[in-house]
Amino acid sequence: MAAFPSFKAAITLATLLSLTSSSAQLSTDFYSTSCPNLFNTVKSVVHSAIQKEARMGASLLRLHFHDCFVNGCDGSILLDDTSSFRGEKGAVPNRNSVRGFDVVDNIKSAVEKECPGVVSCADILAVTARESVTILGGPSWNVKLGRRDAKTASLSAANNGIPPPTSNLNALLNRFNALGLSSKDLVALSGSHTIGQARCTSFRARIYNESNIDTSLARTRQNNCPRASGNGDNNLAPLDLQSPTNFDNNYFNNLVNKRGLLHSDQQLFNGGSTDSIVRTYNSNPNTFSSDFAEAMVRMGNISPLTGSNGEIRKNCRRAN
Repeated sequence: MAAFPSFKAAITLATLLSLTSSSAQLSTDFYSTSCPNLFNTVKSVVHSAIQKEARMGASLLRLHFHDCFVNGCDGSILLDDTSSFRGEKGAVPNRNSVRGFDVVDNIKSAVEKECPGVVSCADILAVTARESVTILGGPSWNVKLGRRDAKTASLSAANNGIPPPTSNLNALLNRFNALGLSSKDLVALSGSHTIGQARCTSFRARIYNESNIDTSLARTRQNNCPRASGNGDNNLAPLDLQSPTNFDNNYFNNLVNKRGLLHSDQQLFNGGSTDSIVRTYNSNPNTFSSDFAEAMVRMGNISPLTGSNGEIRKNCRRAN
């Protein structure tokens, strides 16, 4: 999660009103009657996927982030390309990077058996993100539901909407502010990098060119990420070397010790306005957990399709 160049930090009243009114239509009991076993069904599939590969939890959480940051939480990231549009999967932040689509297919199939044509793919991503975090030891929260699915997707919106790992702090703050998220939300949500891995292309410039990095970390990462572009581009490294498959607050300890893997990570603790939030989360894991949970709810409220907008896709990869 990181940013594009210059975005106005100020949010118009109209934008705020639209975010507020749309999110107000979501509710925690949306499927309590129409699909009462939704949470258990999703949890079962996510649990078995994470048992097969612990990294999958981070990948599923990331799908929800990358969905919400492009035209709102509408399941558009799941759409395959068609003759009429090029979707988000091929965008620079997603290409050879986002994964877990087969797990989402399995979840959707299981949910369709329980309650056909009822639960949107966008809502499945939101519930899947929560289950992934809790299974890996992180906090739980009440997921607001009632989103509907987009019928189209935009390659250009994905290229522009998802902050790249080269982002500086201002770019990150501006992008999050433009979506109605605060600096505290930025730092809390970035804490999701306590799990998962990154490709060499995402951190090569940092480990060879930057000075605000622990030298032992840089040397370790250089062993698996050659300086020359094109060599080992897809080699992976954990975002949190200490506990890459446990959702905890070690990410913030890394930042305090200049061990953030991505440039955009270390920007959160580099003498700027978010340093104090990082310190708080480093010393208070419970505060991080509660703030992360609240920030996930706010992120899930970004411009959802509700009411008669969009549709409930039968197959998450294509419109009905």
